[in-house]
Amino acid sequence: MKLTDIKCKAAKPLEKPWKISDGGGMYLEVMPNGSKYWRMKYRFQGKEKRLALGVYPETSLAEARDRRDKARKQLQDGIDPSFQKQEDKRLARLNSSQTFEAVAREWHEHSKARWSDGYAIELLNRLERDIFPEFGSRPITDIAAPHILQVMRKIESRGAHEIARRALQSCGQVFRYAVVTGRIESDPTRDLKGALKPFKKGHYAALESKELPDFLSTLNHNEARLYPQTRHALRLLMLTFVRTSELINATWDEFNFEAKQWNIPAKRMKMRKPHVVPLSKQALTVLKAQKELTGHWQWVFPNLVRPQKPMSNNTVLMALKRMGYKGRMTGHGFRALAMSTIKESLGYRHEVVDRQLAHAPQNKVDAAYDRAAFLTERKKMMQQWADYLDAVNSQGKVIVGTFKKRA
Repeated sequence: MKLTDIKCKAAKPLEKPWKISDGGGMYLEVMPNGSKYWRMKYRFQGKEKRLALGVYPETSLAEARDRRDKARKQLQDGIDPSFQKQEDKRLARLNSSQTFEAVAREWHEHSKARWSDGYAIELLNRLERDIFPEFGSRPITDIAAPHILQVMRKIESRGAHEIARRALQSCGQVFRYAVVTGRIESDPTRDLKGALKPFKKGHYAALESKELPDFLSTLNHNEARLYPQTRHALRLLMLTFVRTSELINATWDEFNFEAKQWNIPAKRMKMRKPHVVPLSKQALTVLKAQKELTGHWQWVFPNLVRPQKPMSNNTVLMALKRMGYKGRMTGHGFRALAMSTIKESLGYRHEVVDRQLAHAPQNKVDAAYDRAAFLTERKKMMQQWADYLDAVNSQGKVIVGTFKKRA
């Protein structure tokens, strides 16, 4: 006679385990301590085996019968239900450990040999900042296109359209790596083509020379209450006009204080060529002040929260925002500001400033001349640029005419 829920509830424990059959090999086993377990007895390849179907009453009679019927169907298909159950558990454990973050970090480690150090760090920082907090802990098999799009639109909502585009691109690379390594069957980002808001990539926002006095005054008075190292970073960007990524990923071993040079290795440069930045007296003063703060760390500008990592690019952008220059100035904007002002007010030729910006020479003759003579001229230019900024700051106005070069 088949079981009913009333019979299951009424089954009392005895001194030894006992069973109440339901048919099809399924029965309820009542233990001496009162626990009740659903079991199924079956034979596979000539051997008698048992399959656990759940615990009563958490697993109801109807649910237990459904599990029994599925097991019987597996037997008809030549599958051992006990083995399949263990295999399903193993795959579930594997999937739960294969989170997006775990796969992304594996992909990053696998791929970083073909990237520059700066790009590798920047890419991982971007994932840690914008992606991992959103779905990094989720199994990669569970992440679908709508969830990815929701995260990308969240990035877009703060006006970071280019960052959203790059983040989606990076996610796609992670998913494609997961495909080729057998974690998932397809890349969900392929369904998001055209889903991001179209935008026209323009030039980086940059101040004009006439705005220098107000900017320097704002930086000096520090009403935005920036941390000392953030102000140091802004000053060095202005004095050296390197790319923001080149600054925030700088390490102390790159600086030669005696030679007054910053030697940036090729692996950190956009053009994959080593770059020399002559250091003015003012730049050395800033660096020495920064060394007192962070000289015990690898990075010249470590992350304030996680000093084992470099400062985030967002730190510079947020500092400029707090100073009142959102949309008017970026870290990259210091390069455009230096280029225009040095040519107009200091009288240097375009190609000299261009080499200091680490732009690629247009031809082999230019490249040879760069190595032969430009460094000497650049050293003078960098000191004069620093002196010019001091003069503008002290006078509180733009200096009209060609600024006198220091010998």
